[in-house]
Amino acid sequence: MRLTDCHNFHDFRRLAQRRLPSPIFNYIDGGADDEVTLRRNTTAFESCDLVPSVLRGVEEVDMSVTVMGQKLALPVYLSPTALQRLFHHQGERATAAAADKFGTMFGVSSLGTVSMAELAKKHSNPQCYQFYFHKDRGLNRAMMQSAKEAGIKVMMLTVDSITGGNRERDLRTGFSIPFRLTLGGMTQFAIKPMWGINYVTHEKFSLPQLDAHIDMKGDSLTIGRYFTEMLDPSMTWDDVAQMVADWGGEFCLKGVISVEDARRAAEIGCTGIVLSNHGGRQLDGSRSGFDQLDEIVQAVGDRLDVMIDGGVQRGTHVLKALSLGAKAVGLGRFYLYALAAAGQPGIERALGQLKAEILRDMRLMGAKSVADLGRANLRFR
Repeated sequence: MRLTDCHNFHDFRRLAQRRLPSPIFNYIDGGADDEVTLRRNTTAFESCDLVPSVLRGVEEVDMSVTVMGQKLALPVYLSPTALQRLFHHQGERATAAAADKFGTMFGVSSLGTVSMAELAKKHSNPQCYQFYFHKDRGLNRAMMQSAKEAGIKVMMLTVDSITGGNRERDLRTGFSIPFRLTLGGMTQFAIKPMWGINYVTHEKFSLPQLDAHIDMKGDSLTIGRYFTEMLDPSMTWDDVAQMVADWGGEFCLKGVISVEDARRAAEIGCTGIVLSNHGGRQLDGSRSGFDQLDEIVQAVGDRLDVMIDGGVQRGTHVLKALSLGAKAVGLGRFYLYALAAAGQPGIERALGQLKAEILRDMRLMGAKSVADLGRANLRFR
């Protein structure tokens, strides 16, 4: 199977599975506990039907959106995800370059493997910085200052990860940073030697957003320990309100699911929220972003920009979210499988196909622009 054989999300996933050692593939692929929420993120879209309009003269279609003050050529953006150079040696460099080519936003994680400053220098497309709240308040301020100095316009605070989810696939393979693999996990690396060759022949693995501020003791801090020892489970709305004030710009909370929390985010001055359950990787059994989208848009859609992520695999999923009032839709696994499959060309192929799907689907819906999509063109079963 080659890149040219990839025509949809599932094809990229299969190619990624062929290329990656099983512990790394399962780290991307897996969710928490029984993975009920992981599956629900996609099936939520299936209980909603599109009602197309015909004879609307849709020769020209404008897919652009403005979200949190950023003009995007597409209504999708590449969500910040951790550890990308583990999946392909180009990592975030491939993600940023592909997003730039398609004129959309990309995110860089606190657990990113390429410096946000390097990417901001090289690319002019919008970049958001995904941030975790640390026990050390001085560290929080220093990391926000670094983002400001790099020219980042959008701050995205993840609020659903004050403790790590129970990802049992990782427990079975022994996946951690650095690797502490079970015997079965080590065998999986041995049968995918190309990954290992790429890993050791390219620059040393690092977490530059954290390395600048935390002594990682020669790479000895596992991701699990980072969550349990560094992050602050006592974080409150008052803490976040202070961060919003300190940042003084576009500030987004990622991981909001309840209407009440969406209202609080608007009250403290957030300019955006992402309805997200962390790709089904945190609280299993929680609602999907799409499940909650309608009532949250009705509650706060006039006060801040509402986005969603989780489970998006098709252009029609994007159209359903936009029709309910989402300003843009975040992609995660969608581009990570493509990155793992083939680096930057993989992401570009996946984004090119999604763009073609959205264009075709908007024509079939009779929508000349995203503004033409609305609640009236949906029915729930």
